[in-house]
Amino acid sequence: MSATSARSPAGSVGPVTARPTAPGSLGVADGSGPDDPWRRKRRPAHGHASWRVAALWLGPALLLIVGVVIYPAIALVRASFNEYSITGLRRGSAGWANYANVLQHDDLVTVLRNTIVWLVAVVTITVLISLALAQFLAKEFYGRRLVRWAIIVPWAASLVITARLFTLMYDYYHGILNTLLLNLNIVNEPVDFLGDDRWTMASMVAVGVFVSIPFTAYVFLAGLHAIPTDVYEAARVDGARPWQTYWRITLPLLRPAILVATVLNMIYVFNSFPIIYTLNERNPGFIHDTSITFAYKLAFKSAEKDVGMSAAAGVFNVLFILLIVVVYLRVVRPQEELR
Repeated sequence: MSATSARSPAGSVGPVTARPTAPGSLGVADGSGPDDPWRRKRRPAHGHASWRVAALWLGPALLLIVGVVIYPAIALVRASFNEYSITGLRRGSAGWANYANVLQHDDLVTVLRNTIVWLVAVVTITVLISLALAQFLAKEFYGRRLVRWAIIVPWAASLVITARLFTLMYDYYHGILNTLLLNLNIVNEPVDFLGDDRWTMASMVAVGVFVSIPFTAYVFLAGLHAIPTDVYEAARVDGARPWQTYWRITLPLLRPAILVATVLNMIYVFNSFPIIYTLNERNPGFIHDTSITFAYKLAFKSAEKDVGMSAAAGVFNVLFILLIVVVYLRVVRPQEELR
């Protein structure tokens, strides 16, 4: 049989073009020779990109993290060990004196109590209201898309603008809230929501809940959509009541979303400087401040005007929120593993 013909798999004989062989070979073109023009180059397997490609994609994000997170953190720690003049000029090393001064501050206990009350109240109320709101938004009703769009507005708006609007609503003389309460004969005289110590924290918590609900509700709504409908159909066949279905099926399957929303809200609410500072701007001292506004006032609004103390308070804030998140995860995770 000639080199230009070969037997086909079916047993027939037909013309087949032979692959050219390299000069000096034995006439066998198996593709194993180094000079074989038919030899294919190997391509890197998928998922094994070179470090240059990885650096090209991750470089901008890493530069942003270094410039926005890592460098300010290093500068904050370095400033906490230095002494500065009232104009911000460095005088020299302060050692651990700034940390000691923060721990010995007369208003530290009040600030820590306000921080815990603010954090726990806002996060707890937000999660409870958002669970009910997400359940409502998951239903089919006329105008649902419009309602979903409207709910996200407080989260998209500037916190400073939102806080200013609530300041006008809380106004003692012309606020719409006092006007409504007086017209309905609920109160006999206007309420000083931002000046009366009995109402200041509650008024700030209301604003914090208002701006935190949209994000939390949408996280829970996404979690509800991820639950298979077959589970609810099986529960309905078994005769489960709506409350039993929600307690034994919806909430357990919604726990990952609740965990994520709670942790993010802790960080978000703890660092919520605009709301507390804007609503509490006219009150002297630190009686209604949290640790975030406390650190700011130490540098710019207090008698100390000490940048080093403010930096030390900032370091304490980072450690404080990390401790809260770690404790929360330590408490929640073992309970989920038991289930």
